[in-house]
Amino acid sequence: MNADPKELISESYKMDSVSEGECRSIFFGWALAVDENSDPTKLISNLLELYGTSYPNHPMTKVLMEGMKKEGARKSKRRSNRNRSKAFR
Repeated sequence: MNADPKELISESYKMDSVSEGECRSIFFGWALAVDENSDPTKLISNLLELYGTSYPNHPMTKVLMEGMKKEGARKSKRRSNRNRSKAFR
């Protein structure tokens, strides 16, 4: 599975002087293009493995790390909401 089929993330690492805000916009475009059957956390993890160690201070690395935290928090919240709804059945 290719974590960046449109190469949006890889292109951001090639851009000179890209800002964190621009990286957030690129990440948002990437997130919208993620297949619904894919696990975004796994894809972000793959991207961090690919680029994070080579570019630890790049703004996209920071955005990807924040994406991991937010996706993890979203998943745990989803699970708790499902559990609550089962309790009311």
